[in-house]
This record gives sequence, C-alpha cells and structure tokens, in this order.
Amino acid sequence: MNWKGLVREAISLLDKYEPGKQSVDSFVEDSAKTLGDHPSGDQKFVIDVIYGCVEYQRLLDIVVNVFYNQSEKSLFKADRNQYVVVCYLAMFHLEDLGFEQFSRIIKSLDSSKMYMFLSFFFNVANLTTWIHGEWSQLYDAAYVEHKWIAPLLRWRNEIEGLLEHLVKKMTKSSLQRESPKKYTQPQEFGLTKPKPRPLPAPEPIPWQEKAKPVPASTRRSPNEPQVLKETKQKNHLKAQQVLYEANMQQFRCANPQKSEKTRNTMSQIQQSFDAKLRFDTVYTSGTPATHKMNDLPIRLNTTAILREGALYNRQMEEELNRLERLTQGASEPSAFLQWQREMREKDLQEELAQVERRRLEGRISYEEAVLARQRVLELNQHKAQLKKEETAELMRRYAEKRLREEKEIKELVQQVASGHKNAKAARVKLHELKQRIVKEVSEQSRELLQQALEEAQAELSRKFELIHQIRALESVPHVRHKFLDDTETGGHELLCEMSLVELRERLARLREEEQREQEEKRHKILEEKQSREQLLLEQLDTIAMRRAGAGHANAQKQEEEKKIRLKLQEAVSKDERVVALQKTLEMKQQERQKKRKSEKAKANIKNQEATKAAKSYINKKQALEEQHWLHLEQALERQVQKEASKRNTPGQTYGIAT
Repeated sequence: MNWKGLVREAISLLDKYEPGKQSVDSFVEDSAKTLGDHPSGDQKFVIDVIYGCVEYQRLLDIVVNVFYNQSEKSLFKADRNQYVVVCYLAMFHLEDLGFEQFSRIIKSLDSSKMYMFLSFFFNVANLTTWIHGEWSQLYDAAYVEHKWIAPLLRWRNEIEGLLEHLVKKMTKSSLQRESPKKYTQPQEFGLTKPKPRPLPAPEPIPWQEKAKPVPASTRRSPNEPQVLKETKQKNHLKAQQVLYEANMQQFRCANPQKSEKTRNTMSQIQQSFDAKLRFDTVYTSGTPATHKMNDLPIRLNTTAILREGALYNRQMEEELNRLERLTQGASEPSAFLQWQREMREKDLQEELAQVERRRLEGRISYEEAVLARQRVLELNQHKAQLKKEETAELMRRYAEKRLREEKEIKELVQQVASGHKNAKAARVKLHELKQRIVKEVSEQSRELLQQALEEAQAELSRKFELIHQIRALESVPHVRHKFLDDTETGGHELLCEMSLVELRERLARLREEEQREQEEKRHKILEEKQSREQLLLEQLDTIAMRRAGAGHANAQKQEEEKKIRLKLQEAVSKDERVVALQKTLEMKQQERQKKRKSEKAKANIKNQEATKAAKSYINKKQALEEQHWLHLEQALERQVQKEASKRNTPGQTYGIAT
C-alpha cells in the first residue's frame, strides 16, 4: 500500500471540496468514482479520511489555525489540508493503524513540515492547556480527556523517536546539498585588436569681412530727453492755472451747507426712529391656553352625520323621559350628585398628592443614584489601577516568552531551510501520470463522439420521414368554402332551434327592454338621493346647534375644574409626607454639593501638584541642558588647546635642532 500516494490523493480531493456548493455525501460519492482504479482497501481508507476531515472540521481547524498563526511566515496556504489530514490520522486512526504504519505515512511526506507540525501538536503544554480548553467548548470535558487527550499523551514517547528520525533525515539532506558546486569560468574572446584611428584634418580658418566704421550719431547725445523735459514744464504750469481758477470760482448752483431748519427736522426724525427700537425689552406671546378651541370646520361624511344625529336624538329622548318622571312626582337625585362631586374632589386630591410624592421620590432616587454612581466610579478607578499593574506584569512575561520562542523558531527555520528535497523524480512521475490520464480521456472522448454521431444520424432520418408524411398530407385537396343561409335553421330537430335572423331580432328586443329598466332605476336613484341630501342638511343644522351648546357647557365645566384643582394643590403642598420628602430631597442635594466641592478641591490640588512637577521637570531639564552645553564648551576648549600645542611642538623641535 503506497501511503504517500493515498495521503496525497486525499489532500488533493480535500482541496477540491467546496462546502457552499455541494454536500458531504455527494462529494464523497464523486470522490469514490474518481478512485475507481484503486483497490477497495485504498478506496475505503481515502474516503474515510475525507469524510472524517469534513465531519470534524471544527476540531481540526482549532489546531491548524493556531499553528498557522504562530508560524505564518514559514508556511504555505496550499499545505493546509496536508496538516489537517495528519492531525485527523493522529487523533482518530493512530490506534487502528499502529505506530509503524503512522510513521511510514509521516516519513513519506516532507520531513521539515512534519517535524514542525508534530512538535507543535504533541507538545504536552499545548495539549493540556489551550487545546483541551477549546475542544471542551465543543464537546464534554470528560469525553475530550478520555477520547483524545489521554491517547495522544500515551503516544508521546514514540512520537519523540519519530521526531529525532526526522531531524537526522533533515540534517543528512542538508549535508548532501551543501557539497561544492562547479561553476563555469568565463574566458575572454580572441578578437583582433582594431587599428588606431588617424588624426582628423585641420579645419580651414575662414576669412573675415572688413567691419564698417562706427557712425557719428553713436557718440552724440539724443534730443528726446530735452523735448520731454520742456513738455513736462508746460503741463505743470497749465495744471496750476486750472487749479487756481477752480478755487476762485466755487459752485454757484447748490450750497453744500444745510440750513438750521433742515438739521432740526433730521434730528427729530432720527429721535422718533430710535424711540421705536426696543433692543432690551423681552418679547412674550403670553401664557399658552390649556385647552385651545379648534374652530376649523370638519367635513363629515354621510355615516358620521347620521350617527351623530341619532346620538343627539337619543339624548333628547332621555332628557324628555327624565322631565316626565319629574312631573309625575319622582325625586331629583341632587343629594347623590352632591355626594358624587365630593367623592371626585377627594379622589382628585389623593391623586395630586400621590403625583407630588412620586415626583419628589423620583428626585430623591436621582440624587441617590448620582451619589452611588460617584462611589462606583471611585471603586472602578481603584480596580482599574490594580488591573493595569497586573496587565503590565503579564505583558512583560509574555514578551519575554515570545522572544524565547521566536529565537527557537528562527534557529529551527535556519536548520530546516538548508534541507529542501530535490523534486525532479516527483515531477517526472507527475508528468507520466498526466500523460496516462490524457490518453484515457482521449479514448473516452473518441467513443462518445462516435456514439453522438450515430444518434444524430438516426434523429435526422426520423425528421426526414416525418417531413415527408406532412408534405403528403398537405398535398391532398379539401373544400374550404361553405355557403350559409340566414333564414334557415340548423336542422338539429330541437324545440329551441331558430334561424340567425330570428336570433338577431330577439337580441334587439332584449337590449331595448334592458335599457328601459335601466332608465327607471336611474330615475328612482335620483329621487332617493335628493331625499337623502335633504335629510343630511337637516341633521347638520341640528348637529351645529348641539355642538355650540355643548362647547359652552364644556368651557364652564373646565373653569370650575381649574378652580377646584388650584384649591386641591394648595392642600397637597401642606401634606406631612410631601413636606418630609422635600426635606429629604434638600438633604440629598446638599450632600451631593458637598461631594462635588470636595472633588473640585482634590482636582485643584492634583492640578497644582502636576504644575509643580512640570515646572520642576522643566527646571531640571534646563539645568541639564546648561550643564551639557558647559561640558561641550569645555571639551571644545580642551580640543583647541591640544591642537595649538600640537602646532607649537614642531617649531620648538626645529629650533632646538638648528
């Protein structure tokens, strides 16, 4: 059994799987068809691996995703399904295959990639910490421990031996690759040397023509400046003469100065205009009405008019019945109405007191909530400070750990990078496999084309036969014209049988009778409509009268209720419970104001401390900068003195030697 080929076949089929376009079962069936030339055992192994990788995709993705996140720079996305298949075999088929078969599968794949993945997956720290935690979120923790974690830990010793074998294999391949290579040494071409170029012939010196003499006007000053100067003087004299005449002869048509009467009138107009301006006054539109009357007309439909008219008629009948009972000697319920009014006033007073208490309780709860929120903010600030310190410590440890891991990974990558295998044999085998597949496909396509050609010929012959039959039927002559007499019957011997002329006559009579009935109905409908409109107009007059009376009564009732409500509000303001709640509210507000003042004082103290610290920092910085510049100046002076001493020493030695 060629494990390398079977695993590669499973990986290639997983690369073709698209979960959004096909189901697992249909994909497995298609995969089984492509594996038709393999033995049944190999087919079962590949199909089990594919189905298991798709079914347990969430479990396998947890391990592979973290593996890619930690080593994403040295891994390829095309090798993802290879790691998924190896992870599935290690989790579910290691017991069934046995360690020997599993090691053969691993050895048949790339040694460096398998070493990286197995050392990551079979790490005890990874299995017992985050892998166990992530798998426990999908399955029961006990099941995960018993089914996967414990068996993987039992195979830890054998996996270490396999990892050592992979390391030796990688080092051996790297040593084989590091043998010196022979390079082609370039040599110079044996070309003939070119002859030196001859010197160019000297160019002939051209003869220059004799220059013309300089004209006499060149050294003579021009006349234009003198002419311009004289013109300027004339223009200046003319402008002074015009200015003198304009000053002597002022405007005679209008006097620019305003009279005393005009100035008084203008001042009066300005004062009246300023008096109308009211910049400091407060504009108000008055207190808004509690119940504004809407006098806009409302257009009622027929149903609303009839309904409201029936309501008013019923009310009128009830009022008449009440008056009849009074005339007959029945007692008027004035005592009951008085009692009912008193009870309503009492209920209204209790309701107003309850509303005022609720308002005060809401204000008190708001003040308590503000105080509680301030306490919670202080507690949260303290917790946040502690959390920041813990986070800083954890980040420092995590950074140290990451540095160590990155250093180990870099060393491992440097060891593995020098040991890539030569893929020439694999390319040759892949080329032979493609040639065999192309040959099989060409034979199958030839057979399918032959079969399609035969079917097309049979279909064409059948169509020719059908066309021949249709043309034969069309060639048979048949009579198309039939003469019809309107006055004769059909001859079917029925009692209701009649000719076409009689049918038309009867239809005309029926149409005239139908038009007459429609005219009668239309006349009747118009009469009913006029009577209904008259009734609606009467109902509208009645409704308008009733509404005017009801509005007047409602306004009087609202005025009375307003006076009663004012009296009750005065009584509610003197209630003991309301007074007690007001005192409590004032105490809470004073407490909150005290806390606010204390917080402001603390903030001011902190700001002062911060400003002092900033000033001290600035002073220290300035002192350090002055000290730094002083050191630089001293160093520069020492350097200048050294250079001067170096310059003086050669002269002294020269004088001593002479």
